[in-house]
Amino acid sequence: MERIEEKKKIILDILAGEFYVPMKIKELAIVLNVPKNNREELAYVVNLLESEGKLVITKKGKIMLPEKLGKVEEKMEADLIEGVFESNQRGFGFVRMEDGDDIFVPESQVHGALHTDKVLVKITSKSKDDTNLKREGEIVKVLERGFEEIVGIFKKSKSFGFVISDNTKFTKDIYIPVERSKGAVTGHKVVVKITDFGGKNKKPEGIVKKIIGHVNDPGTDILSVVESFNIPMEYPKDVLEQIEDMPEEVPAKDKAGRLDLTGIQMVTIDGEDAKDLDDAISLSKENGIYKLGVHIADVSNYVTENSPLDREALKRGTSVYLVDRVIPMLPHKLSNGLCSLNAGVDRLALSCIMEIDEKGKVIGHKIAETVVNIDKRMTYTAVNKILSLNDEEAIKEYEELVPMFKLMEELAAILREKRRNRGSIDFDFPESKIYLDEKGFPTDILPYERNVATKIIEDFMLIANETVAEDFFWQELPFVYRTHDNPDPEKMLKLGTFISNFGYGIKTSGNEVHPKELQKLLDRIAGSPEEALISRLTLRSMKQAKYTTVSTGHFGLATQYYCHFTSPIRRYPDLQIHRIIKENLRGKLSEKRIRHYENILPEVSQEASRLERRAEEAERDVEKMKKVQYMSRRIGEEYEGVISGITAYGMYVELPNTVEGMVHVSNMRDDYYHYDGDHYEMVGEKTGNVYRLGQKVRILVENTDKINRTIDFSIVI
Repeated sequence: MERIEEKKKIILDILAGEFYVPMKIKELAIVLNVPKNNREELAYVVNLLESEGKLVITKKGKIMLPEKLGKVEEKMEADLIEGVFESNQRGFGFVRMEDGDDIFVPESQVHGALHTDKVLVKITSKSKDDTNLKREGEIVKVLERGFEEIVGIFKKSKSFGFVISDNTKFTKDIYIPVERSKGAVTGHKVVVKITDFGGKNKKPEGIVKKIIGHVNDPGTDILSVVESFNIPMEYPKDVLEQIEDMPEEVPAKDKAGRLDLTGIQMVTIDGEDAKDLDDAISLSKENGIYKLGVHIADVSNYVTENSPLDREALKRGTSVYLVDRVIPMLPHKLSNGLCSLNAGVDRLALSCIMEIDEKGKVIGHKIAETVVNIDKRMTYTAVNKILSLNDEEAIKEYEELVPMFKLMEELAAILREKRRNRGSIDFDFPESKIYLDEKGFPTDILPYERNVATKIIEDFMLIANETVAEDFFWQELPFVYRTHDNPDPEKMLKLGTFISNFGYGIKTSGNEVHPKELQKLLDRIAGSPEEALISRLTLRSMKQAKYTTVSTGHFGLATQYYCHFTSPIRRYPDLQIHRIIKENLRGKLSEKRIRHYENILPEVSQEASRLERRAEEAERDVEKMKKVQYMSRRIGEEYEGVISGITAYGMYVELPNTVEGMVHVSNMRDDYYHYDGDHYEMVGEKTGNVYRLGQKVRILVENTDKINRTIDFSIVI
């Protein structure tokens, strides 16, 4: 026993040596001069020390002290790069880096990483072409799994089941033991919690957490998207308990100390099916000065900081508008009740009352807590009938309000022209409205046009948002701004190439483009057949707006100051700044409260931006799914469309109803086509035939893929 203890001490002394290099038992035996026939005893001592936690043996059999292992791993990880893995259906993938220099990972080097996992990757090769550095790598460690739950379709076998993910980038089926299937049958859409992520030769394993419904049941497809984005639909118990005791009408005590505007003529103007009426307008004119009031439902009076309602609103970030439903940020009792500016009842509001001259300049303003009483709930359609169609019946019905509507049209035109002159970009292209039957199948896809009434409301909301943002910018108080960075020069270059196919151009200065140049472009294309396409691609070429705590400006609106003030019922940033505004009005923004907001607002802004993107992706996903379903019944039909994108493997063609499909090179059957990346063209090898961006083509609907949500076209020669 003494001999064993002595050997233990010798081995530990060697491992602790300053110049010790991790080595295997065979190498350690040579250092210790241990004869070959005694190496079994050495191995025994080493294993004994490992079991006592005094040394470690790495996967490659190297022996070292635990504290030195950490240093070795730190050194190894210092040579590695962290990023997010994005897989491809064919097995390979890319590690996406914040700097944009992505790393290609071959299938053989993925090593069990799954789509959206945070990983460490080792660069294995580098090469440089004319434009950029291409890097290839090997994933050496998964730092954090991208998700723990997935949505997919259940398939039942005799003694087990498995789930095929709806997300085609999650390429592995998930094994489900029969006792963990929750009784799911083949064809059920399910939510699966992954209990074992598997490995190179082992499938992931999971448990069915929820059965959404059968794949053929109406609404299951949209619910599957909602679940896959982890968008909450039900409200927690504490939220429902909080709204239970809320009154149906505004109590007298809540009105105390507020500016009483109940005698001022004002209206709400919304879509016919709108239920959360959270903004109202009042307008008068005296001595050449317009007095515009934008009155917003005072949601923060009911959703107090850190209450269950507030925590749930922060968790949701925004209301989500899907084809067949709205998933609200706040419960209907608030959005359709106390916080809805219904006609004929007193409601609490936060008002921005502006004095505007005949050139559209805000020469004075007041932000106040108010009590309002709406005269009439108007619709865009009714106001449009009065202003655009001169409908006698509508004019007679709303006779008392017609002068105010005329004044609204007048002021809105002034504000719009002022914005245009400074370079604000007005994207006036039709959004698509998808109509569904009772089974949830799309029956029609039509453009959803803006009219004079929708533009009036947009103009008034914009000026209120700008006015409030500028006010708080100069007060130098903590705030949440809506910012929009300048576009990427490379994307502007691509846009310039695209529009040149139509005979248009945009001027740049030192790789920068002024928003006025893009507005000029939109003016030139107004009323042309290509207007909708170019407008949409111009929008895609710009960066995404976001919420920030610093007012860095809004490129699209060509303004230095902008925020979201006008929709606290459906956007958390609006609700957050309402609290700040009200605390400031009441003189309660102490140094302590200022520090509080400075601490929480960066995270609030970041999270709100993330949740906004989640909502937009879910909305796009549902829209894409319904468009594929719609075109699935039109296989074999011909349409005229415009080439909206060109890649090495084919061309994208957009139809007038906004449906986009792919003409794969294999469906360009009259020739063998090469992709000219410099000019974004497809060129026929024998015929010399050229397809360009923006070119009109006639296509045939070849096929649809409901799983990948793609539509295949072919060119009609």
